[in-house]
Amino acid sequence: MTASSKSPTGKAVELFEFKSAALSVVVFQPKTANLAELETALLQRLGNTPDFFGNEPALLDLSQWSTITPDLPKLVRLLSRFGLQVTGVKGVNDTARASAKKAGLPVFADTQEANLPPAQPAPVEEVAPQVVTVVERRPTMVIDKPVRSGQQVYAKDSDLVIMGMVSNGAEVIADGDIHVYAPLRGRALAGARGEDSARIYTTCMEAELVSIAGIYRSLDEVLPASIRGRPAQVRLASDKLSIEALVGS
Repeated sequence: MTASSKSPTGKAVELFEFKSAALSVVVFQPKTANLAELETALLQRLGNTPDFFGNEPALLDLSQWSTITPDLPKLVRLLSRFGLQVTGVKGVNDTARASAKKAGLPVFADTQEANLPPAQPAPVEEVAPQVVTVVERRPTMVIDKPVRSGQQVYAKDSDLVIMGMVSNGAEVIADGDIHVYAPLRGRALAGARGEDSARIYTTCMEAELVSIAGIYRSLDEVLPASIRGRPAQVRLASDKLSIEALVGS
């Protein structure tokens, strides 16, 4: 559907149009209504990193809160600290529905795909195949300089290659793989948005903390001599972090 007007030359000029679009959103499903506990858990998972998600749109799934009325304005403000901009809710009870509307948040039906515009009603003849939104991978981010203590580097929707040292107290994050061709002494978080096939590679494993797809491991403990200070990789194996020496190193 389009709208048009006449230009000075008499030709029709389109002023606007409606289009369908598939948009990728982050779904946040809290398992508790205790916002203090949620804040602590978010800090443990993401670290004290403002704007972690870069103002990504987010959908609140409140299906775990069937008998509780959440404080939605406070929850929205909490998530905004980590760069999640709440655009709607689903899975709500009647009380939460009223709270969402009062907060100005649209309520999506549980069966409605939140990342698609509402479709025109049509007779249901068969179950439609699930729509999978694929995020296009951006070019690899390459950092030529060392990442110093207190600095953070985030490669959104891409792999991250660092040619210099990652110092203690530094943090490197990527939605894909992380390659550090120097000592890795800070924190490295690969697959930050849930890609469990992501890996971390370094020519010198001395990291403080590593993470794949949200599964963390602090390396305060002493690593085996075959790994510490040597080329190594980090990957997920049966939902557990595995740190291994690189073959041939």
